[in-house]
Amino acid sequence: CAGNSGVLYCAVGGNLEKANPPQGCQQKGSIMPYCFDPIGVVHSPYHQTAGMPIQPTVKSSAPGTVEIFPEYIPGLKDLDGFSHIMLIYVFHQAGNASLHVKPFLDSELRGVFATRAPSRPNPIGISIVELLKVDVGTLFIANLDILDGTPLLDIKPFVPDFDGHPEARIGWLQASRGQIPSTRADDRF
Repeated sequence: CAGNSGVLYCAVGGNLEKANPPQGCQQKGSIMPYCFDPIGVVHSPYHQTAGMPIQPTVKSSAPGTVEIFPEYIPGLKDLDGFSHIMLIYVFHQAGNASLHVKPFLDSELRGVFATRAPSRPNPIGISIVELLKVDVGTLFIANLDILDGTPLLDIKPFVPDFDGHPEARIGWLQASRGQIPSTRADDRF
């Protein structure tokens, strides 16, 4: 793996390795491991997971900025026409991966793939945030639920016609539907 920012991330046995090149990334059959070079970094008022919102809702989240590294700034062309974007990032402070977790809003162990818990085999997070302004290489955003210093892997525009599914079922979370905006994280992950 070669990267522009000098920091690469690779999921190794459920633990996130940060190295150049990553150690322990091994091929599984015909599937090669992927290493990611961050395109930027998120700046937020959250310096620890305890007390931060568990999802980016208007009622409980905060404003922040995203610093895009210089070599990726040309890719921001036309982004300012979107009101919301998806930030795809590394849960860089997550604990070791577990296939069963006790998620926020529940007291039962659940399969990690039925949750949004950060301690996962590939610790990748996705947040939909409001894009307030693009100023050269800085994105000004609202409704942020991401730790300060989080490595950003990608940005995608949020398009309601593509991304909205009002008929979607939400499994075990149905019982907690009204609690999401006010629930804060603790240090369990």
